[in-house]
Amino acid sequence: MVEAQLAEWLEEGYVPSFRTACLILGNRADAEEAVQEAFLRAWRFRDSLADVPSIRPWLYRVVVNSCYSKLRREIPHRDRRAGDEPLAHMAAADVGPESSAERGEVADTVLAALARLPLSLRVPVVLRYYADLSERDIARAIGRRQGTVKSRLHEARRRLAADPALSALAVFGGDADADADIDAGVGAVAGEEAGS
Repeated sequence: MVEAQLAEWLEEGYVPSFRTACLILGNRADAEEAVQEAFLRAWRFRDSLADVPSIRPWLYRVVVNSCYSKLRREIPHRDRRAGDEPLAHMAAADVGPESSAERGEVADTVLAALARLPLSLRVPVVLRYYADLSERDIARAIGRRQGTVKSRLHEARRRLAADPALSALAVFGGDADADADIDAGVGAVAGEEAGS
């Protein structure tokens, strides 16, 4: 039973896990390696899932821990790697050039603001708003108390609200369109990072 659930999640969860790893690590190649390593670990330790109340937060914990391990090992070598710029600006097939350009600008602004957050704040934001985990599930995934997650999300939202580039987006889009612009940016990032 648990093995079947895990196999199903591994099939369905690759894209969200990859997107999560991309947003944490900021590099597609590192994210690919981290997710592959996480999925191998998850499969190896599938027998321990009998005691786990919910598989999804447990698996995100494995993905996040794999990302942390990757950051510890790879930070000294990051400056010598080629960036993702050519991949990040590939046009989506279902949108026109103007729409794609706008979405790309918003997505780049949102990604840059996320990257400026310290890792301790970025991870809960990614898990909450990109992986759609509850605060309780985030607490399980990162091994912290729910109150800590709540305070980190609050601090991250405060910092993002004070970010000048994101504030400029809100002013540019007008009050009524600010959320739609940021949602479009989130959608564009999600689509690009998932490779769709």
